[in-house]
Amino acid sequence: MIDFAAAREAMVDCQVRPSDVTRYPIIEAMLAIPREEYLPESQRPVAYLGEHMPLAPGRVLLDPRVFAKMLDAINVTSSDLVLDIGCGRGYSSAVLARMSEAVIALEDVPELAEQAEEILSAQSVDNVIVESGKLAEGVPGQGPYDAIIIEGGVEVLPDAITDQLKIGGRIVAIFLEGRGGQARLGIKMDHGIAWRRIFDASAPKLSGFETAKAFVF
Repeated sequence: MIDFAAAREAMVDCQVRPSDVTRYPIIEAMLAIPREEYLPESQRPVAYLGEHMPLAPGRVLLDPRVFAKMLDAINVTSSDLVLDIGCGRGYSSAVLARMSEAVIALEDVPELAEQAEEILSAQSVDNVIVESGKLAEGVPGQGPYDAIIIEGGVEVLPDAITDQLKIGGRIVAIFLEGRGGQARLGIKMDHGIAWRRIFDASAPKLSGFETAKAFVF
């Protein structure tokens, strides 16, 4: 029998804290939310490994270190409305919900969206709304947002997403470059988004965030 509570504590102590993530709301949320409940039953024994966990073709639950460092950069507060793009089965949204006022969780794989809704409800997470739709379009009807987090790799960020961010709002995403990539934090300014690199990371590319292919004769 696996002691998931002990595994969760080990994840925080051995993966999250050593990555210079020490903000109390992040530590508290990642200790409180049972990551294993948001994975298929066959994957629960390895829920706390330090790697991306596959959820569907081209879709993963982000490595705890990567996710924690993204949370640290975006600095969600208790009054924030957060858009979680590519929420998968809902783990990231549950963590964010514990740190924020409310979360809009967007998922474009219908089965994952249904599973996220069911699991979040079973876990009594009542400040998350799961929306099913194209990730690159966001959820404009619920915005504007104080913070946006993208749970996968991007090559380009559509204007439709940045338009949904409040002035002064924060956005974090993993930008893919060749075989690698880097997580970047953006701040919405009057003239657009001011970006800065925060750490090296990679993740499967999300649908709708690809660079347009040039037409070749």
